[in-house]
Amino acid sequence: MSSWLVEQGYSLDLQKRYRKSHWFESIGTGALIRSGDQVDYLGGVYALQTQFSSFIHPAGKTALSLQGKAQYLEFSTKKTQLFGGKGENLPQWFRKYDWGVEIDYYKTSFLPPGLGLIKLERKTFSLMVSSPARAIMECLYLAPKYQPLMEAYELMEGLNNLRPALVQKLLEQCSSIKVKRLFLYLADKAGHEWVNHLDRDRVDLGSGKRSIVEGGIYNSKYQITVPKELEADHG
Repeated sequence: MSSWLVEQGYSLDLQKRYRKSHWFESIGTGALIRSGDQVDYLGGVYALQTQFSSFIHPAGKTALSLQGKAQYLEFSTKKTQLFGGKGENLPQWFRKYDWGVEIDYYKTSFLPPGLGLIKLERKTFSLMVSSPARAIMECLYLAPKYQPLMEAYELMEGLNNLRPALVQKLLEQCSSIKVKRLFLYLADKAGHEWVNHLDRDRVDLGSGKRSIVEGGIYNSKYQITVPKELEADHG
């Protein structure tokens, strides 16, 4: 980013000369890349995180896929899920640049900004992405409108080594009753060992019934209405 380069000692005048000599290329207002560099959306997110101190990050199914946790599911690699804080907008240069994938960006504060993010190493840089525990909660935040619940269950089934301490923190600080109830419901259903180490008394599950889907089946333990195929398969 040109403002960040100024802070690093590259004046606007110098940047202009670099562009003229084709050392830098502009990819939008205030955004530059080195000529010849192939930059994908992860490079763009890295710039947001390091140069703008942004909490925008690869999230949900995208984060799980980047960590090899969704390889058995077929979903479009042409779609990328990014989450950011409620007041965080994607800059114009990021929105307008053709990254070769469709960016689905969600602004939400249902989880604290930095909690449950982990470092993902790439060849030339590293960036923060959702850990598997946070990522599955982001999937459930999008359910059922943007995320099928049966697919979320299949993703949950693969998460057999989540860290109970992190899951506990995320559940306690999550502000979405829907996400917390669905998370525990699916974790119970998957029968993971780490579930036994959670202190459910410290998790606020709210009160009253919640209809997650229309025409579903009511689960009395979590007071939620879920898809018939999920409850029918519930052991």
